[in-house]
Amino acid sequence: MKDNIAVVKTLLDALPYIKKFKNEKIVIKYGGSAQSSDELKMQFAQDIVLLHFVGLKPVVVHGGGKKITELLSKLNIPTQFVDGQRVTTEEIMRVVEMVLSGDINKDIVALINTQGSKALGVSGKDGHFLEAVPKDFDVLGYTGVIEHVDPSFINDIIDDGLIPVIAPIASSSAVGHPGFNINADLAASKVAVALKANKVLFLTDTPGVLDKSGKLITNLSVEKTNALKDDGTIHGGMLPKVDACIEALRGGVSRAHIIDGRLEHSLLLEILTSSGVGTCIEL
Repeated sequence: MKDNIAVVKTLLDALPYIKKFKNEKIVIKYGGSAQSSDELKMQFAQDIVLLHFVGLKPVVVHGGGKKITELLSKLNIPTQFVDGQRVTTEEIMRVVEMVLSGDINKDIVALINTQGSKALGVSGKDGHFLEAVPKDFDVLGYTGVIEHVDPSFINDIIDDGLIPVIAPIASSSAVGHPGFNINADLAASKVAVALKANKVLFLTDTPGVLDKSGKLITNLSVEKTNALKDDGTIHGGMLPKVDACIEALRGGVSRAHIIDGRLEHSLLLEILTSSGVGTCIEL
């Protein structure tokens, strides 16, 4: 009986957040350790489906850098990084698209579908909804930055009752172009702004933004976040994530969250509970 009461209390705790975010678009960047085990992948799919069933409109943007590197190694194709960004040749671009659109994207779609919702996998080339330009072609090749987002394509998918699952590959205005490899964090930020999403969440390999002693910082303003960047508290791989958060917030998204993808059901805990589990950044 006590266990049943605890379940009811948990549901009641979630009720205000279900009411608050009903019909709101929520963009989730999915990658890192959250993709590393079958159990975590299934729990992620369950979280997405539950959010969808209670009236939220989740949109998934996924990465896949580790799998890209693994396949390049198997194919004996050398790869290198400059300032943490993959140098994307035309040959590597074909592998990037193969892994992101053909492997990871369809795996996520299948998992969501098995849990009872209907998902549709797309890349930025589909509907020409993500258009990019080279970040620095001489140095990074076909690694791009998004110049334009057409939200109507994704909104149509959402309006049809489906969950969009987006591979971060962008098209070019040039005919016959192989496309661009896009950083998934920045793609999620751009998509969230274009869709006028209420939230954008980034699943990472840490509990969130940590202070100098390694303690989780649960709430931040953009001003405080920039101060922590300046004093070196925020550094390394966390920098592009907070930059993506700030870009989304300045584009009109209400809140940005950085949460631990290794934690079971971290999405539900962050969105539908009063305590949350990660770092929430606001203007």
